[in-house]
Amino acid sequence: MNSHELRQLDNAHVWHPFTAMSAYRDESAPIIVEADGFYLTDTDGRRYLDGHSSLWCNIHGHRVPAIDAAIRKQLDRVAHSTLLGLANEPSIELAAELVRRTPAGLNKVFYADCGAAGVEVALKIAFQYHRQKSSGPEERDLFVCLDHAYHGDTVGTISLGGIDRFHSLFGSLMFPALRVPSPALRLPSGGRESPGSSMSVCAPKSRGTHVPRSEAETELEQILAEHAHRIAGFVIEPLVQAAAGILVHPPGYLKRVRELTRQYGIPLIADEIAVGFGRTGTLFACEQEDVSPDILILSKGLTGGYLPLAATLVTDEIYDAFLGDPWSGRTFYHGHTYTGNPLACAAALASLRLIDEHDVLANALRIESVLRRELAPLAEPRDSLPTLGGTNAHVAEVRQKGTMVGIELVQDRETLTPFPPEWRVGHQVTLACRRRGVILRNIGDVIVLMPAPAMQEELVVELCQVVRDSIGEVLSAAGCWPGQAKNHV
Repeated sequence: MNSHELRQLDNAHVWHPFTAMSAYRDESAPIIVEADGFYLTDTDGRRYLDGHSSLWCNIHGHRVPAIDAAIRKQLDRVAHSTLLGLANEPSIELAAELVRRTPAGLNKVFYADCGAAGVEVALKIAFQYHRQKSSGPEERDLFVCLDHAYHGDTVGTISLGGIDRFHSLFGSLMFPALRVPSPALRLPSGGRESPGSSMSVCAPKSRGTHVPRSEAETELEQILAEHAHRIAGFVIEPLVQAAAGILVHPPGYLKRVRELTRQYGIPLIADEIAVGFGRTGTLFACEQEDVSPDILILSKGLTGGYLPLAATLVTDEIYDAFLGDPWSGRTFYHGHTYTGNPLACAAALASLRLIDEHDVLANALRIESVLRRELAPLAEPRDSLPTLGGTNAHVAEVRQKGTMVGIELVQDRETLTPFPPEWRVGHQVTLACRRRGVILRNIGDVIVLMPAPAMQEELVVELCQVVRDSIGEVLSAAGCWPGQAKNHV
């Protein structure tokens, strides 16, 4: 089937996630048919550098011989068998490997088939745990999350969400949650907004400063102290709120959250779906502040970006609350058809071995430095680097943690005035990158770079150059400069 035929069928039948379909149909998006290393190839033979790790999950590249071989070997044995009352070899071996590598105390593994499902598992486990724990049952029914949180798109996970463009429509479906200020959000010039309100990271209202860590922690302490008797768990992306536009938390914040949750007997639920497996510079983000959560959720990079799989790890204390006679009602009645799928678990085991054998974490630290160096000009004062044509005057921030980068574009850097949403400036930058042979995604007017932790340094340099050039091209046509017309975007 040729490109034209495939595109017609795609437009006729496929509904793409997080995609404005009316615009998508006119943009001739690449139809990927092959991949090799860190490149994707479409039906027209064009190659694209995979600059966002195939939506933040790819670790080692595509068509990795060791992972391919592990999946083929498992195919010769069994592709799938249920974990409901049965077991399979790869899921057992993977559970043992995850327990060995994750922070101390996480000794039990419950599998699901995507990150959001893994979070749902964590929420239900925490909820039921309080009703069965050895210290005596408690009717705790609230979860705590951060402003601008994102933990998935199921009803349970959007109840913890705080990104208006994703979540506000579904308010009547959600259960109530307590929100505490993100220490990475900016204050408007007049001070903090009212508690529980949301600021748009991609469209700041006015120039301001970041929420002081002390202020964020003070409000955190007040909320936990007031509601501790009702809080079933505190859910957090450690160090970085990824889908909020790469919001980087200040050092020490996660550790303080751990201290407070332990003080009030609140399970700490660490969502490392996006930040795990080397993205922040260590295998798991929690390691950087020596934090051991009570529940840890892994997905995305778990299989190296090959197959859908999630793992929710819990402590023995939580697991033991579910033990008892079969008729006692303490069982965790939750599961998925493809829980612990042998093919996915085999891929995950192979990926973990490659992380060790190829010293991927050391490579991630090297490309972290490359990203910082190559993108530094965007954060410089406008007049200091005339070769950028003033592009940097429209970069509010370059936020980075490890290999995770968010470049926030605004109409005016001094006032933080956003671009009109109908200009779709962030999207136009990703289209310009695509024309230059790089695939990226934007979150509003935040351009997200997420190279695979194993990507070669020279490819990261290429990625950054394309991003700089693409930002310059789009902003030059966006009515930013005198005499330019915005309708060119």
